[in-house]
Amino acid sequence: MCTLAAAALTLPLLGAAPTPAQPPTARLQQAFAAASAEYDVPQSVLLGVSYLQSRWDAHGGAASVTGGYGPMHLTDARSALAASDHHGEGTEDPRGDDARRPLRPEERAPRTDRLPDRLTTLPKAARLTGLSPEQLREDPAANVAGGAALLAEAQRRLGEPSSEDPADWYAAVALFSGADDTASAVAYANEVYEVIRAGEQRVTDAGQQVALTARPGLAPDTSALRRAGLRTSSAVGTECPTTVSCEWIPAPYEDLGDGDYGNHDLGNRPASQDIRYIVIHDTEGAWEGVLNMVQDPTYVSWQYSLRSTDGHIAQHVKAKDVAWHAGNWYVNAGSIGLEHEGFLAEPDAWYTEAMYRSSARLVKYLAGKYDIPLDRQHILGHDTVPGTTTATIPGMHTDPGPYWDWRHYFELLGRPLKATAGPDSGVVTIRPDYAANRPVFTGCEVAGEPCATHGSSAVRLYSDHDESSPLIRDIGLGRAPTTGVNDLSSRVSTGQSYAVADRWGDWTAIWYLGQKAWFKNPKKHPAAVPTQGKVVTPRKGLDSVPVYGRAYPEKEAYPEGVPAQAVSPLPYTVLKGQKYVTGGKVPGEYYYAVTFDDASHRVVRGKDLYYEIQFGHRVGFVRAADVTVRSS
Repeated sequence: MCTLAAAALTLPLLGAAPTPAQPPTARLQQAFAAASAEYDVPQSVLLGVSYLQSRWDAHGGAASVTGGYGPMHLTDARSALAASDHHGEGTEDPRGDDARRPLRPEERAPRTDRLPDRLTTLPKAARLTGLSPEQLREDPAANVAGGAALLAEAQRRLGEPSSEDPADWYAAVALFSGADDTASAVAYANEVYEVIRAGEQRVTDAGQQVALTARPGLAPDTSALRRAGLRTSSAVGTECPTTVSCEWIPAPYEDLGDGDYGNHDLGNRPASQDIRYIVIHDTEGAWEGVLNMVQDPTYVSWQYSLRSTDGHIAQHVKAKDVAWHAGNWYVNAGSIGLEHEGFLAEPDAWYTEAMYRSSARLVKYLAGKYDIPLDRQHILGHDTVPGTTTATIPGMHTDPGPYWDWRHYFELLGRPLKATAGPDSGVVTIRPDYAANRPVFTGCEVAGEPCATHGSSAVRLYSDHDESSPLIRDIGLGRAPTTGVNDLSSRVSTGQSYAVADRWGDWTAIWYLGQKAWFKNPKKHPAAVPTQGKVVTPRKGLDSVPVYGRAYPEKEAYPEGVPAQAVSPLPYTVLKGQKYVTGGKVPGEYYYAVTFDDASHRVVRGKDLYYEIQFGHRVGFVRAADVTVRSS
């Protein structure tokens, strides 16, 4: 093994000029080989760990949602913690129920001291390698070397010798996760070894061709994990698949006096009402602080939190109960909320593969258990939940943002987004190439200033088939559209489906917010694929129909003692001749739960039925009696 100084000198830095034996697109693969040789870590282990952290992407040196850098996701989280801002611009009432006073919990600043070891691996890698923090953050080859040094150090801590056999590195991989409990470390290591057994290959975001040869019969030696000194955790009480690490950290249901209580409502789902949605959030706060928040009865709640570095899950609210998370009571009453760890000093950060995989396993499990369709009208981003009334639209949250990789996520869910119809189909599903799709966003750090260039799930919309034409305007926001990272007025997201309104050369128009909206969709590099779907249009004789943010019952459906809730249309309409893709019919329904004693709780269900539609970036609802449904 070479000295640390020699290791630093012999790294194949990606900024160096290519040699005849090292094509520019092979430098990262060579970096893994060099780091493997320098630190006596099997290359397959390095590749497997790196894939689970970043899918080998470098992200241009940008930090992840937990302050992790480069292909090995070496973490240096202090600055990100200090600058974090919970959910950006959103000012919504997370409960979203007009029958109760608005819930405005005090914003919490994440702690900047006592960072756990899992969030400070980059400084440790710098000490082990002699490389500077800047090199470890900015140069992918140096970053890989840093990860190899951490794995070698973990192997030494366990008292294990270096070995060329990847089976002997299971416990070191488990420690690399940064988990402090055995179940989480085991789940992480199992996921890495699944990657090694299956093999992987892909072209990274920097154009690097990387491959991991499959080892289908590899059986790791798990015995050394007994010496890791990790705490024992339990999954007792959780509602999680056995393929993830999960623990029960309950959110409190407490009477606060004076008719106030928190931080969720008791229910009896799905017996009392269906669970129709799963809502994807990011926390905009660090794990430890997020757990403190959800255990505060005066704060808000959600069902599950997911940790970035290793994909560990904590459950807080049972699926039968209603959490306060989405800013829309109709959605809250029929959904399960998942918060993904992230404290974004810059909203153009990225999410780890470990968290994507754990989240997908959980969502697939919940969708199967509660018969929830795996599509974008039922697996909602918080940014696609509609405002309840006109007044609430501007304050609705925008997470998980344009950098959540919906295409990859649906591949992990086993529902890859693909063409299901011919080129002249009346419906398209948004599906750009995430890495190559890099729309300009502004305001990540300074208002009006461009964000770092980054792959994205978002596609921008224009008022005509020309990028110099005005952006689409959302009248509900009451302001001119911008390229701001939190401005949803003129963009669609991967997986969302829309009815085609027109075509012009490389451009496609869709019906969006009551108007024709254009996006560039060239055949060689399409931003959308043709698909099949059902669409709604105003029934014969109606020039327009109102759009709602919640599907509430008619006044006559409310029993005595339950105040009727207003059926308030939003400032949008579906005009004659327009079509919108529907996610299906839903009942007019309201869950009355305004007291700590759940004896007074009622599910009110009316005769009015609604269709959920993909109306703009967010979904909406139209009365079934107002529309006709057609296949397209």
